[in-house]
Amino acid sequence: MTALPTVAVVGRPNVGKSTLLNRIVGRREAIVEERPGVTRDRKSVQADWCGRGFMVVDTGGWSASGGSLDAQVSAQAERAWRSADVVLLVVDVTVGLTPEDTRVANRVRCGGVPVLVVVNKVDGETREPDVWEFVRLGLGDPWPVSALHGRGTGDLLDEVVARLPPEGAEEPAGAPGGEDPSAEERVPGVAIVGRPNVGKSTLFNRLIGDERAVVHDLPGTTRDSIDTEIETPEGRLRFIDTAGMRRRSRIDRGTEYYSLVRALQAVDSADLAVLVIDAGEGVTHQDQRLAERIDAAGCPTVILMNKWETLDAEARADVSAQVADRLHFLATSPVIKGSALTGRSIHKLVPALGQAVDAYRRRVPTRELNQVVQAAQVAHPSPAGRVLYATQGATEPPTFTLFTNRELAPTYLRYLERSIREHFQLGNTPLKLRVRRR
Repeated sequence: MTALPTVAVVGRPNVGKSTLLNRIVGRREAIVEERPGVTRDRKSVQADWCGRGFMVVDTGGWSASGGSLDAQVSAQAERAWRSADVVLLVVDVTVGLTPEDTRVANRVRCGGVPVLVVVNKVDGETREPDVWEFVRLGLGDPWPVSALHGRGTGDLLDEVVARLPPEGAEEPAGAPGGEDPSAEERVPGVAIVGRPNVGKSTLFNRLIGDERAVVHDLPGTTRDSIDTEIETPEGRLRFIDTAGMRRRSRIDRGTEYYSLVRALQAVDSADLAVLVIDAGEGVTHQDQRLAERIDAAGCPTVILMNKWETLDAEARADVSAQVADRLHFLATSPVIKGSALTGRSIHKLVPALGQAVDAYRRRVPTRELNQVVQAAQVAHPSPAGRVLYATQGATEPPTFTLFTNRELAPTYLRYLERSIREHFQLGNTPLKLRVRRR
């Protein structure tokens, strides 16, 4: 199995890099807004042109000046173009050549990989003469495109494919340059969710062993969901870093709104979830709401009480009581008390996820299942109706069909669910019970 070649989209802020990525992949993968600084992390998406597959990496705007957050965003962009097979340097024809464009070009030129200068926002023929100003960057003839309207992007992609390494010459899977998402067996997705500024991106970087996500004290640093597949002792897992989620009433209909939508989509499509809670703040009302949302999505959940090392003995006892009280509906979920920053107890997270994946995919023997159900009915008979026969119809999550002679009370169904869960040691994996009356 080989890794797909990588195309990095780089440039200064607000030149249309994310719009170009969306145009290349043919769908709205990256959040786009008409102001600089929306994209911060590296986001990799698989694309295809004329039957040739490759990975497109969107990056935040590179800037030589700014604060510590801007420096981290620029560092992420540099990591992307250094490991790419082709670099698309995006510039803005409506602004013209800027000193920042020249600085980016000088940095990219040293990478030793093919670089194409993409002049964006050339929406009509009247703009085409302005394109030649960018020849001064010294990176060859510029490519005029309109990422928003698709003008010129086909010719650009023809050139990109021509510059990619020959097929079969890519690095083996697991080598630097990206992950191969085309594996035959579906890789379980693990969504890392929580309120803003609780340490999700720090945890994400520690788990994947790379500074993939920008980490900063500013709440809301992560804007879009990014994911990476890694090989673990429990098998291959795909970790998804999501934007911090807070109350909808406090969210403006802009970048943060779309960040919330992407985060919720990540939760709904994930197989498992890691709920990150700031132990220093305890279990807040918003943590409860997020836990309920994850539980409703049917994801097995692992709770990480992050920043545990900042608490004294009394505070730790208080927070532990809060978890038991306010997250009682996740009582079967393992709770890990550690630190994403220092790595304390994070080694316990992957084994807990591995156990959840095993339970999520487990299929139990029909004979043993019926023995468990019959023993449960003998121990506590139903006040109305009984189960005649039971079978497992599906996995992910385990789904059981109960054939009964009458309708069963919801409380009795919960009792049977608990009996099945405890006997087969299904842990915190959600179970589905379907009742069919004969």
